[in-house]
Amino acid sequence: MMTLVLSRTGWTSLAAALLLVLPLAGCSDDGGSDEDAIALTGVPEDLADAGTIRIGVKYDQPGIGRRPPGADVPEGFDIEIGRIIADQLGIEEEDITWVEAVSESREQLLEGGSFDLVVASYSITDERRELVGQAGPYFTTGQQLLIRAEDEDVITGPDDLAGRRVCSVTGSTSLDRVVTEYDADPVGFKTYSECVDRLREDEFDAVTTDGAILLGYAAQRPNLFRVVGEPFSEERYAIGYPKDADGMCDFLNEVLERSFEGGSWAEAFDTTLGMADVETPDPPELDPCP
Repeated sequence: MMTLVLSRTGWTSLAAALLLVLPLAGCSDDGGSDEDAIALTGVPEDLADAGTIRIGVKYDQPGIGRRPPGADVPEGFDIEIGRIIADQLGIEEEDITWVEAVSESREQLLEGGSFDLVVASYSITDERRELVGQAGPYFTTGQQLLIRAEDEDVITGPDDLAGRRVCSVTGSTSLDRVVTEYDADPVGFKTYSECVDRLREDEFDAVTTDGAILLGYAAQRPNLFRVVGEPFSEERYAIGYPKDADGMCDFLNEVLERSFEGGSWAEAFDTTLGMADVETPDPPELDPCP
């Protein structure tokens, strides 16, 4: 057997040589390496070069996107998805600007350049995709009803809504559906919090939107509110971006696929919506980019 003996100078030379030939293996949050970094082109490359990003999110949806009183940064599942995207761009947390995205203004604000991305319980629709880009889905849920606990024997699902006053945010698909399919009397406000506050004051009979959002409100006041009925729609949440943002859809889908496979998506769910004692779902199947 041959024994290799090196002087101090020899060890130094060997170490230097190894540094030249061995790949760097810095690990990312998803278990990848620097060599696996997503190739950036178009607008994603521009954002990475700028080192900043503006992400539109919700401020009033517990578990999804909510800014607690006095807090500078919102919290929730959508916020975690935004962080995952920024991380893949090499953008530090302090360089993310979180901006409130009101439902009725999301398309206009994306078209006008106020946001780089929208991650705000933003359901995919053909009409929206005529105006803006929508990558994903990164999450699926379904429309349900939030009612006062005292009414749970009166309203058990959407078939009980005919002629009843039902609240949701102006411009949402949820409000349109209960009007056209269930003959409800619609009431629209800018935020879900306004709807929930007025439901408590008996101004109308139910609040409707995605079940994931309603569960957050019910968890805050379990003695006052109930979520009732099976989901009566499929809502597929997308990441919105300006339609002319070259390269953005492919980049976002690649980020999501890596988060599904690497575990950061499941971790984001577990630390937000999963706190409501629900099982972590399987990630959804992504739509192909146009």
